[in-house]
Amino acid sequence: MAWNEPGDNSNKNDQDPWGGRRGGGRQGPPDLDEAFRKLQDSLNGIFGKPKRGSGSGGGGSGRGGSLGLFGIGLAILVVLWLYNAIYVVDEQEQAVILRFGEYHETVGPGLNIYFPPIDKKFQENVTRERAYSKQGQMLTEDENIVEVPLTVQYKVSNLKDFVLNVDQPEVSLQHATESALRHVAGSTTMDKILTEGREQMATEVRERLQRFLDTYKTGITVTQVNIQSAAAPREVQEAFDDVIRAREDEQREKNQAEAYANGVVPEARGQAQRIIEEANGYRDEVVARAQGESDRFTKLAGEYHKSPDVTRQRLYLDTMQDVLSQTSKVLVTGKQGQNNLIYLPLDKMMDGRGSATPSSTPSASSSAPDIGSRVANDLQQRDTRTRESR
Repeated sequence: MAWNEPGDNSNKNDQDPWGGRRGGGRQGPPDLDEAFRKLQDSLNGIFGKPKRGSGSGGGGSGRGGSLGLFGIGLAILVVLWLYNAIYVVDEQEQAVILRFGEYHETVGPGLNIYFPPIDKKFQENVTRERAYSKQGQMLTEDENIVEVPLTVQYKVSNLKDFVLNVDQPEVSLQHATESALRHVAGSTTMDKILTEGREQMATEVRERLQRFLDTYKTGITVTQVNIQSAAAPREVQEAFDDVIRAREDEQREKNQAEAYANGVVPEARGQAQRIIEEANGYRDEVVARAQGESDRFTKLAGEYHKSPDVTRQRLYLDTMQDVLSQTSKVLVTGKQGQNNLIYLPLDKMMDGRGSATPSSTPSASSSAPDIGSRVANDLQQRDTRTRESR
């Protein structure tokens, strides 16, 4: 029979709804009210509240329960606050603490605590390099449009400036990058951007971008700027290719012309130098000969004053020797009153003598004095015979 059925219920106070008896026999589920009451008493003991006695009134029991619930909530809030207030900063990070909205300190690596909501924490990695890529059409110095892809590598160097000075520092970085790139591209010709000028252009963009960021005090340091292969817009790519080929042909022709000039100009300079050296040698020769002739004439004049007749005869003989050594014909006349004219073909005589003894033929200049002497002797003998015949 059920415990709550009418009838003999004399022992129903000793039974529970599951058929067990209090104090013995089969035990039922735990009493939740009793468990909660024990937990409340334990918390009251922790927070210094007296335990509930059996003689306490109903009002005291209600107040104790309310205080227990408040303690539990407060403990949970304290745990949550500590969970949010205690934080760890890694080796690569820093944290900036604001207290009442004002800068308080910069925290390094380690275990730290701050006090929200009085404090506010900003934690960032200050060693990792970050990257920002951009690609856009730029107008060059020679009024051409090119597409320039660019990648900026940067890192946070001053976390205080990064957090406090600029609202969105990375957005400011993007705007400053576009401004620096347009300025540098606008002062560079198209062929430099498309060919060998990209490295110099990247260096100029990095320097100008860093000046902008330092002026804004963003706390960002640009480590490197990379400009990939720039190209013309696809709509005019073929025309740009033709222009590039024409410039390459022009450069090749210039190189060939320079090579030819490098071969001709040194040769012409060498010939000019040779002519100059020959002229200098001729000048030195003429001057030296003139000085020698002058010295010889001075010495000859001294000898002439000493013995005029001998010197005059010597000069005459030397002159005749020089004249006869350079001519192949001699005309000999008799004494005064005689019209005999003798022609001596010295060239024929020298040729005949040379053909007779070719191995011992002297030169014309060396044999001319000997021939003159023989001719003079022959003429003297003829004159003597003519006189005797008369």
